[in-house]
Amino acid sequence: MEIQLQELIEQIKKDGVETAEAQAATILETAKAEAEKIIADAKTQADKIMSDAKNENERTVKSGEDAIRQAGRNLLISFRESVTKELNAIIGENVSSVYSSDALPQLIVKAVECWLSKPDATDISVILSSDDLAKLEESLLAELKTKILTGVTLKANDNFDGGFRIAANGDGAYYDYSKDAVTDMLSNYLSPKITALLKEAE
Repeated sequence: MEIQLQELIEQIKKDGVETAEAQAATILETAKAEAEKIIADAKTQADKIMSDAKNENERTVKSGEDAIRQAGRNLLISFRESVTKELNAIIGENVSSVYSSDALPQLIVKAVECWLSKPDATDISVILSSDDLAKLEESLLAELKTKILTGVTLKANDNFDGGFRIAANGDGAYYDYSKDAVTDMLSNYLSPKITALLKEAE
């Protein structure tokens, strides 16, 4: 009886150890699988964080580069506009200077000569501001008479500031040599050349 009891105790111990070992192996296997999953998840999360950080960095760098390029373009546009504005002011001052000098009567006579050289040009009218007409009428008429440029009428019109206009054949159309028109014409001629020079300097 004692032997059987001893065998029973041994069997219980053996069964208990085997069960404990099996449970321990299961727990260990589960823990190992859980640890591998945690490591894999952590690696995936770390890779995502690194990828997101890289993408964000690339976006930031690109955004910065785009901002620098745009700032450069804006600066260049602003500089060109400033140069164009200054150019227009210089041209306007020079045109005003010429039109307020003794050269204006000669310019008008030369323009009238050119118009009268056209076979279909008759009834030429030179249109000036009231002030310029009052100052220049006597000398202009004398100059035109000297050049035998007959058929030319001088008229006043205060719708423009400085310079003159020429109307031919009484058809209502005129050719504008006013200060503003000549300034615009010279600016339109010179602006592309200035822009080309600025592009060469880039």
